[in-house]
Amino acid sequence: MNKPHIFCYMMTSTDVRIDCAMTSKLNGVKDYYKELDKLNIPSTLSGRITAQLELALPGEYISADTTKETHDCFSKKTDSDGYDIIVDTKGRLLWDNDNNYENPHIIISSQKVNKECLKYLDSKNISWIVSWKDNIDLAKASEILFDKFNVKRLGIVGGSKINTAFLKANLLDEIVLLIGAGIDARIGYTTLFDGLDENSDVIPLQLNKVKSFESGAVMISYKTIK
Repeated sequence: MNKPHIFCYMMTSTDVRIDCAMTSKLNGVKDYYKELDKLNIPSTLSGRITAQLELALPGEYISADTTKETHDCFSKKTDSDGYDIIVDTKGRLLWDNDNNYENPHIIISSQKVNKECLKYLDSKNISWIVSWKDNIDLAKASEILFDKFNVKRLGIVGGSKINTAFLKANLLDEIVLLIGAGIDARIGYTTLFDGLDENSDVIPLQLNKVKSFESGAVMISYKTIK
């Protein structure tokens, strides 16, 4: 199967929490973005909650017509060296016209998405992919990104659910953590990965690289073992 080389690249506290408001206060934020540039990952992918906080317009898209898309399909609006890719299973997010963003978007949904929502994305000149019935087939979506959108290197940048979904699907090639010099420890905040079944085995990794910074932050890079 063709697919991009997929990184999970996240900034975390020393207790591996990833709340964006918290990590923005950690020493090492500047190091995180400098290292992101060095990794040469022009396309990034995030989940709906992260996108709602950082990329999409306020509010929620509500379809008047609830007719579902019943086939796997895609619509490509533009060629680009890099995309902001969003997993929005049911098509809930609101968007400005895609020409107003620095990078073009690709929205990945399942067949739970309404056809009217896809027409809405068309009206905003936003590319989209529909893959599988209930839950998105991330492997198939990754193949479309590689074959149809020429995405060769892809960074998964959160949150916890989407990180874990790619991990569970065995699609991650590297996991790169920029660990800021600080502890979160608040009750109920998400970690880097979370949500596998209780009986799941430990997933082994191979250490690739360790780098420290004057800020006190540390970058740890692992390769997954296929």
